[in-house]
Amino acid sequence: MQIAIVLFDRFTALDAVGPYETLGRLPDAETVFVAERTGPVRNETGDLALTADRTLADVPRPDVVVVPGGPGQTPQMENGALLDWLRTADATSTWTTSVCTGSLLLAAAGLLRGRRATSHWLALGQLKRFGVEPTGERVVTDGKYVTAAGVSSGIDMGLTLLGRIAGDEHAQAVQLLTEYDPQPPYDAGSPRKAPAHLVEEFRSRSRFVLT
Repeated sequence: MQIAIVLFDRFTALDAVGPYETLGRLPDAETVFVAERTGPVRNETGDLALTADRTLADVPRPDVVVVPGGPGQTPQMENGALLDWLRTADATSTWTTSVCTGSLLLAAAGLLRGRRATSHWLALGQLKRFGVEPTGERVVTDGKYVTAAGVSSGIDMGLTLLGRIAGDEHAQAVQLLTEYDPQPPYDAGSPRKAPAHLVEEFRSRSRFVLT
């Protein structure tokens, strides 16, 4: 099984690394980071890079596609090379997945039309523009499409898919070995729980138009 994790300039690191640390533990699976060009690809802050060892053209038929989000997602919405690759890869993939605003790229490629999907809470409304039904769930599975909400939910998505592919016990083993047992010091991880003034502050600064 080949798992392709897409990289682009100004991606969010955990969007890619969370699935890498979970799905990457599939037995006999090959996990590859892919981009338009090989070499280091910088995250949204520019102080961390992951290396794309393969170009998109090098990996035309991955079994699992993982698309992260991040501020760099916005210019990628009109990147024909990436959108065409997503359509081509999706034609033969077993699973097509995203984390955070990566679902907007799947939607822009026309892959989520008529389906349920999730994204970062600031971007959920944007899915409607592409004929997608947005949900506030942390992980959404609709057919072979698995979308995760913001950033940290990519770990949950990876474990969810791991269970579907390799069985619940293997997914539980990975959860145990990575000691994924969230006990956050604050209960402010969603707009429903966070202080209202913080929610409004981030909405006012968001690159997404309120819908």
